[in-house]
Parts: sequence; C-alpha cells; structure tokens
Amino acid sequence: MYGRLFLTTLLALTMTTATAQRRQLQEARVILKGDKDYDKAETLMTNLLLDSANIHNQRIYDMWLLAVEKQYGQLNERMYKKETVDTTRLFDLARRMFCIGERLDSLDMVPDKKGRVTLTYRKDNAQRLLQYLPNLLYGGTYHLRKGDLQRAYDFFEQYLDCDRQPLFTGYDLKNKDARMGETAHWATYCGYRMNNPELTLRHAELAKRYEPKLENTLQYTAEAWLAQKDETHYVETLQEGFRNFPQSPYFFPRLMDSFSTKGQYEEALALAEEALKTDSLNTLFMLGKSTMLLNLGRYEDCLDYTQRLIAFDGLATEAFYNAGTALLNIVLKLDSRKQKKQITKLYRQALPYMETYRKLAPQEQHKWGEALYRIYFNLNMGKEFDEIDQLLKR
Repeated sequence: MYGRLFLTTLLALTMTTATAQRRQLQEARVILKGDKDYDKAETLMTNLLLDSANIHNQRIYDMWLLAVEKQYGQLNERMYKKETVDTTRLFDLARRMFCIGERLDSLDMVPDKKGRVTLTYRKDNAQRLLQYLPNLLYGGTYHLRKGDLQRAYDFFEQYLDCDRQPLFTGYDLKNKDARMGETAHWATYCGYRMNNPELTLRHAELAKRYEPKLENTLQYTAEAWLAQKDETHYVETLQEGFRNFPQSPYFFPRLMDSFSTKGQYEEALALAEEALKTDSLNTLFMLGKSTMLLNLGRYEDCLDYTQRLIAFDGLATEAFYNAGTALLNIVLKLDSRKQKKQITKLYRQALPYMETYRKLAPQEQHKWGEALYRIYFNLNMGKEFDEIDQLLKR
C-alpha cells in the first residue's frame, strides 16, 4: 500500500514538473514571437536549467539561444539608430550566444540508445553564430580600450576557441578566417600586459600571422620565454625578430647581450657584421662590432674601427671606453723595458679617450676609475693621480 502511494506521488510530481516545463516553454515561445521582454524568456530557460532533470534538454538550450539572439538583435538595432546602448551588455550577449551554442552542440553529439548521432542543430547554428563571430573580436578590443585586460582576453580566447569546437567542423577557421591572426595578436598582447607568460605564449604562433603587429608579437613572445627562463626559445625568438626587423632597437642589443654573457663573442661579432649589412652607419651596430673586437682581444682592429666610429658619431659614449681600453691592452703586449717610448705614447693616446668617457658617463666609475689611475700613474700626472687615487679610496 505504502509502495503504491509513493509511486503514485512520484508520478504525480513528475507530471506536475513536465506540465510546468511545457508551460514555461510555451510562455517563452509567445514572448519570442513578440518584440519585447526577451530577457524574461531567457530567465525562464535558465530557471528551467536549475533543475538537474532539464540539464540535457536540447529544446531548452535552443530556446535560450534564441532568447539571447533576440536581445542582441534588439540592442544592435538601437545602436544602428544611434540610440544610447549598453555596449558592454551587447558584447556580453554576443559571447553568451557562443557559449550556449557550443553547449547545445555537445548535447547534439550525444549518441542515442543505438549509438547513432543525429546532428539536429549543428549546421544551422554554425551558420547562424558565424555571423556574430567578429563581435567577439570587437568585444575584446572594446574591453581592452577600457583597460579590462582579463575580460578582453576572455573574448579573444572565445573567438580563437571556435576553431577547435566541433560545432564549426568543416570551416577550418584557423586557416580560412583572416581575423584569426589579429585576434591571436591581441590575446598575446593581453597576456603580456597581465604579466602572464603562459597566456602570452598560448596563441603567439598564430599571432605571427598578423603582419602589422609582428614586431610587437615577437617582443612579447621573447619576454615571455625570458620570464620562463627558457634561454633556447628566447634566443630563437630574438633571432627571428632580428631577421624580420634588423633595425628594431629591441632584438639586436638583446641578442648581443645573450651571446656576450655566454662568451660567444664570435657569434656576436658575426651578428654585428650582419646588422651592418642592413645599415653600415648605424651607431648601435658599429658599437656592437667595436665591443666584440675588444672582447676577442683584437685590439688593433678594435682601435682602428672605433676611431672611425668616433669620427662618425662623437657622442657614442662607449666607443671612447673601447678605444681607450684597446690602447691600454696593446700596452700590455709590449716589453716595458725595451719599448718605453712606445708605451708612453700609447698612454698619451688613451688619455683623451678615457677622460672623455668619464665626462660622458660619470656614473661608470668602476670602468674609467682604474683605467685613469693607471694612465695618470704612468704619465707622472701627479695632481690628476692624487685626485683619482682619493676617489677610488672612498
């Protein structure tokens, strides 16, 4: 008796729930045939989905998608008429359509009891949603301009994720959608601005397709590899950047620093020579060659080249240090007993270079201090020697 009563009660509750569901679906249909209260129709559907019994009901998702699309269309029409519109809400509705459509598609793919998959919604929904795809890019750039980097990134990510969604099978968005590269660039930029190397790198390869911002993309990528302490990929990215943008002030000096830190002076010199082929009068490139000649111990070559550099650019600060240091190192090769006159001559040559360097870079005492101490001592410049001696003792 009690068992029958329980089953009867359960059946009654099930029927009541089903009746309520049909009533809410019917109410939503009526609303959607009109021209207002589309947000109410959406609420009816989201309330139905609060019941776990409805979570796999495709009709509810289909109705929900239509309700959101109607709201978007209504706002878009008002914007077209140049009426005041909540732009944030407009873009949020566009993004929500994709979230709902992709969820509906995942339900559409569930096999029936016989293992068969019948895609009822995919074709129409894919065509339908692709019309709104650019709005994910526009929504991302909108939030980017407002400074909301995370929200902007989420929009760009939603756009890029469409390529892997089964809903858009056959469209090959990654290779056929011209906006993919641009969207990937902005996603990479957001990751960089948020100091998140993982997000910066996630779509960096695709972002390289967007040529107007390729230089920036490569810079963000290099910084991300550096933050992850991945020296190999860091250098590879710098090399790619230099190949594409040899005149950029970013790639060349960092490549030179990377080679120099590892003692790879021949590689650094080769890089400087390659750079000079693109611009033989670029002071930065010339200084790079001068410094590597010095590091390689080719002091006569360094002096000769650096003198030409100084004649071309008298404000190339480090060039004066290189010239003075080259002369001091040449001195070390000579016999102090047999070549005194030549040694004195070299110290006199080094003097103006190192004093000029001191004037141009007073903060670099650790570089010019010992050099001038040595020069003043060997040239018997008592007053100057005493001054530098006291300075070094502080």
